[in-house]
Amino acid sequence: MTVTRAACEQLDARDPLAFARERFIVPDGVIYLDGNSLGCLPRTTAPRLAQLATKEWGEDLITSWNKNDWIGMPGRVGARIAPLVGADADEVIVADSTSVNLFKLAAGALRLNAPRRVILTERRNFPTDLYVLQGLAEFAGAELRTVAREELAGALDKDVALLALTHADFKTGEIHDMRALNAAAHKVGALTLWDLSHSAGAMELFLDRDNTDLAVGCGYKYLNGGPGAPAYLYVARRHQQDLRQPLSGWMGHAAPFDFSETYRPADGMLRHLCGTQAVLSMAALEEGVKTFDGVDMSTVRAKSRALGDLFLDLVESRCGDFGFAIACPRDSQRRGSQVSLCHREGYAIMQALIAGGVIGDFRAPDFIRFGFAPLYNRHVDVWDAVDRLATIMRDSVWREARFQGRQSVT
Repeated sequence: MTVTRAACEQLDARDPLAFARERFIVPDGVIYLDGNSLGCLPRTTAPRLAQLATKEWGEDLITSWNKNDWIGMPGRVGARIAPLVGADADEVIVADSTSVNLFKLAAGALRLNAPRRVILTERRNFPTDLYVLQGLAEFAGAELRTVAREELAGALDKDVALLALTHADFKTGEIHDMRALNAAAHKVGALTLWDLSHSAGAMELFLDRDNTDLAVGCGYKYLNGGPGAPAYLYVARRHQQDLRQPLSGWMGHAAPFDFSETYRPADGMLRHLCGTQAVLSMAALEEGVKTFDGVDMSTVRAKSRALGDLFLDLVESRCGDFGFAIACPRDSQRRGSQVSLCHREGYAIMQALIAGGVIGDFRAPDFIRFGFAPLYNRHVDVWDAVDRLATIMRDSVWREARFQGRQSVT
C-alpha cells in the first residue's frame, strides 16, 4: 500500500508523544533529523540559564552553591537520567565528558580486575572511544584487543579484564545485544563498559536488568543538553565500594572542604567526580532531561522504530532507482534511532538536503545518516524529508552541491 502524506498526518494526530514536541524550539521550515548528533533546544533552557546567570550568579553569588544547590547538581541530574537508562538514582552521576568518563571507568575496571590486562573492543567502535582506550592501554601497560563485531563473543577469554563497546554503531545504527554480551563477558570473569551516547533518550535501556557493570554517555544528543553538554557515568551498585577511578580530584573526596593533604574517596557515585562542575552547562542538561517528564521509554522506542521503518519504506518506494544502499539493519529491533544510507555521492546529496531545509549528516566515506528524536520528530517530517530527497535525485540538484562542496570535503 502506498504511504501518503495524509496518512502520516493521521499517525501524528494519534501519536501519544505529540505533546512533547511543544517542549522544544524547532525552527520553521526545518526538518531536523540530526538528533543523534545534537538535540533541539528545549523551550525552558534559555529562561533557566538567564535566571541562573542574573539571579543565582548575579545576586546570590557564591552562596548559590548551597542556597541554590549547585553542589548537588551532579547527583540530582544523574538521578533524572537513571530511569532513562534502566538504573537506580544512586547509580548515575553527571560529570566531565564522555571521553574522560570512559577513561576513568576503564582505568578503574583494569585495577578492579587485576592482574588481567586486556581490554577487548570491536574494530569499528566509535573512533574517540578507540583513541581513549589506546591511550589508556599505552599508559597503563595494558593490551587493547580489537576484533570484528561478529568475533566479540569468541574473543572473550580468561585474559580479558574489560569488554568496552558502544551500544549503537554510529554509522549504521546497529545495536549490540547488551544482555547477551554482558553474560558472555561475566562467564569468563570480564567486566563490561558500554557507551550509550547514541542510545540513551531514544530507546529503552535496562542497565540493571541486563547486569551491566559500567556505562557512560553524553548529554547533547537525545538528552537535549546543548552543545558540549556534560556527560554521565553509571556504576552498578555492586561495584561502587571497590571501584577506584584515577582522576582523584577534590570533588571526589570524602570531605572536599576539609582540604586534607591526603585523598580519601567519597562513598558511592560521588567518588567519580573530579573537578568543580560546570554549573551553567549542567543546568542546561537538567532542562534537557526534564523534557522526558511524563514520558514512557517504551513509547519512545516504539515511535523510534516506526519512524525508521517509515523512512526506509519511503526510500525504497520513491528512491529505489537512484543508487542508494540501505546501510542499517532493516529489522528495527536491531537498529537504534537512526537510519543510514550509502551513496557514492553521499556528501553532495546531504549538502543539497541541508540547503533545502532537511538536516541530517554525512560520515565518510559515503554514509548519510538521519537520526530520529521521538520527542519532537513527526511522521510527516519523515514523509517530507524523503519527498525532498526524491526531488533532489530526480532533478539532479545534488550535482551542483557536489561541485560547490568539493573543496570542503574532509
